[in-house]
Amino acid sequence: MTDFEELDYRPDSARWCRNLLSLPWCVYLDSGQGRFGGRYDILAADPFITLTTRGEVTEIRSRRGVESSRDDPLKLLARALGDFEPTIGDLPFSGGAIGCFAYDLGRRFERLPASADSDIAFPDMAVGIYDWAFVVDHLERRRYLVGAGRDDTTRERWSELLCLGESSPARPTAAFEVISAVRSNFEREAYARAFAAVQDHIRRGDCYQVNLAQRFVATVSGDAWNAYEVLRTVSPAPFSAFMRTPHGEILSSSPERFLHVRDGRVETRPIKGTRARSKDAARDRQMRQALADSAKDRAENVMIVDLLRNDLGKVCEPGSVAVEKLFDIESFSHVHHMVSTVTGRLAPGRHPLDLLRACFPGGSVTGAPKVRAMQIIDELEPHRRNVYCGGIGYLGFNGRMDLNVAIRTLLREGDAIYAWAGGGIVADSDVDAEYQESLDKAEGLLTVLSGSAFSAAG
Repeated sequence: MTDFEELDYRPDSARWCRNLLSLPWCVYLDSGQGRFGGRYDILAADPFITLTTRGEVTEIRSRRGVESSRDDPLKLLARALGDFEPTIGDLPFSGGAIGCFAYDLGRRFERLPASADSDIAFPDMAVGIYDWAFVVDHLERRRYLVGAGRDDTTRERWSELLCLGESSPARPTAAFEVISAVRSNFEREAYARAFAAVQDHIRRGDCYQVNLAQRFVATVSGDAWNAYEVLRTVSPAPFSAFMRTPHGEILSSSPERFLHVRDGRVETRPIKGTRARSKDAARDRQMRQALADSAKDRAENVMIVDLLRNDLGKVCEPGSVAVEKLFDIESFSHVHHMVSTVTGRLAPGRHPLDLLRACFPGGSVTGAPKVRAMQIIDELEPHRRNVYCGGIGYLGFNGRMDLNVAIRTLLREGDAIYAWAGGGIVADSDVDAEYQESLDKAEGLLTVLSGSAFSAAG
């Protein structure tokens, strides 16, 4: 039986997310206070089951103990979720799975080489099954505590959970500091060599497009939550997330929806095409219009739209896959993006996790054809991507799913913090423009890693 209680609305969920930080596996799916098309925030902690996958092995922890399995991780997740049940009213989430599906989970679904260096230990899948959550609806200006009733401890703790949802003095956290220079695994000359290799693959007919990314790393100390508060300020986005696990912390300000499922209807909104924003209003309008008029960016965008139509077609009803919007321009804090919308309807008997498997990882961050592009990425990028270009979000007990594409994302592991940025390379790409585009996309992340944002905030 589901528990449900409405609380006073709070416009900024981050102010009381601090109350959850000391609990295990704290997660915060952050819609950017409803800006840029976002609507719901979801906050939860202390899952009653966790699933962590590394390579061929998934560890499943529950109140009953720990077990390991070599079974398909998505099948294990479906088993842990159990049967779907109706939702409370129109809330998107009333308990279920929240977590991260790292890019490298795709190695369980596709045959890829093992050439890139795997120097980050964060799991390929890190998901908690949560029996309770706070859900904030910024459109209706309402806030709820919901409990699914699948974990016996929820009712026992209900009063305690209500207190967590109320205002309290900010719990002290250690100041976040960046204590080294930021280093890239692709300095400009190395990037140019990899760029040339991609174009050689394109000329030989191996692929049409490859998304090439560079990785940044710095040494840090203190609490990553403080870095996330800065990130969500300097780079707000509708599919942002903060996730604290025993294995590391994820800080994401993603503008891109990967997969959304509601009542069998499927939506994906790939981004392909970017221009930097300008503080000068006239120049900013010019940049936006230049993106809208760009034949090159339109060609790249439609290439990925076709790829995603094919991916959705693997699990959707025949004839249901459609392109609802093509070449929309959406503006965010640092960049303009070209965004399209592809929809479909899940075929009878298909599970949302079947959709995830069919589409993973997202075509907008691989290239086309997808598997060949992923093989080339493995050959050319110095390190595996880990969480970058995977997906972060939820799959509820009600069957609804919403995942971002984990771009504009930081990963804190020990005293290191990682960030990534890249872009799609095609036959007529320009190496200097593509390298600069990756820096434009990383601007919000690099602001956090530079330490200047903390000085300004202080």
